[in-house]
Amino acid sequence: MLKTQAKLKPVVSVKWLSQHLHDPNLIILDASLMDNKAGLKSEHEGFQIVNARFFDLKNTFCDPDHRISNMIPSAERFTTECRKLGINKNSKIVVYDNFGTYSSPRVWWLFKVMGHENIAVLNGGLPAWINEFCEVEIKESAEVELGDFQASFNSKRVLNAEQILENINTEHRLVIDVRTEDRFFGRVPEPRENLRGGHVPNSINLPFNRVLANGMFLSDKELSVLFKSLPLNNKSLVFCCGSGVSACIGLLACELVLENEKYLYDGSWAEWGQLENYPIE
Repeated sequence: MLKTQAKLKPVVSVKWLSQHLHDPNLIILDASLMDNKAGLKSEHEGFQIVNARFFDLKNTFCDPDHRISNMIPSAERFTTECRKLGINKNSKIVVYDNFGTYSSPRVWWLFKVMGHENIAVLNGGLPAWINEFCEVEIKESAEVELGDFQASFNSKRVLNAEQILENINTEHRLVIDVRTEDRFFGRVPEPRENLRGGHVPNSINLPFNRVLANGMFLSDKELSVLFKSLPLNNKSLVFCCGSGVSACIGLLACELVLENEKYLYDGSWAEWGQLENYPIE
């Protein structure tokens, strides 16, 4: 009988990755961004973990035809681009980014909604890896053998503006906005042009940096205390942000400690903020 491959936990440590670098079927993805709307800075531009493959969120793993940036790509596009990276159906994937924990949870979520469960985020990302004196190399694009990955999109986990609008009245789900408090309350202009300020009515604010410390996720105990302080009431949870990236930080933190059903409003404020007939607070 074939031995079943152990499924990765949602988040793995630098120590774990350093001990499993040469595991069969392991693929390391670099989801680093050159810039971001959160004002984060990186001191490690131009470097990658050894043998990492660049996962281009901004230009490749998105919907190029959508008017809003970062929207989820089609299953067909996701399949094609993953195969180009040499990703297979049986690959186990660890993803990291250059800001500690920022864009990598978005990649984790993409694979989950595309039907691939065996993926983890490297806790603390590239900064944590370098701080542990682990080996890095100059970024490069190595040739890889075409993979056999096949996406199976679970559309039920992705909500649109109409569903969020309906939920304002039903309140069947709790919407959690991970933008800063100032953006949530419309005290400062949005970093994207032509967007109103404020938030979705009946949503609550949990800035994504509250689930992190020094770019790493809080302990499970600390996360449990944090989420227990929120009015969850056993509802399913919908995460949103500016454009669907940092929302996945909150969603992943929730995944570590809560059983509540979790969804992403993919358009987030980049969409809601420009819909003139949709209410805001």
